Amino acid sequence: MRHQEKRHLLAKPADQRKALLRSLTTELFRYGQIETTEARAKAVQRECDHMVTLAKRGDLHARRQAEAWIFDTEVCQVLFGEIAERYRERNGGYTRVIKAVPRRGDGAPMAVLQLV
Repeated sequence: MRHQEKRHLLAKPADQRKALLRSLTTELFRYGQIETTEARAKAVQRECDHMVTLAKRGDLHARRQAEAWIFDTEVCQVLFGEIAERYRERNGGYTRVIKAVPRRGDGAPMAVLQLV
């Protein structure tokens, strides 16, 4: 049974998994959408929604928490400036996962993760 095991392991050790999620989160806020595997998109969706929630809160502690997770400080400034204002009236659901064609080569299910 998998009771209360709510994180996606992605077949990686904890340090590699954290680095992957951090880089995908940074790239999503930089470009607005990313194309990755379906499992990675679902895993990073949770982190991205949390970062937008921190940006909407906007206080110093939230900014420091977001800067500890996001690699690029310019992306963090965009997150707290433009993206937080865009979702000010929205209560959750800041990203969407759209299924794409399977990856050529190994047939892995692909998805596009984008900001709503």
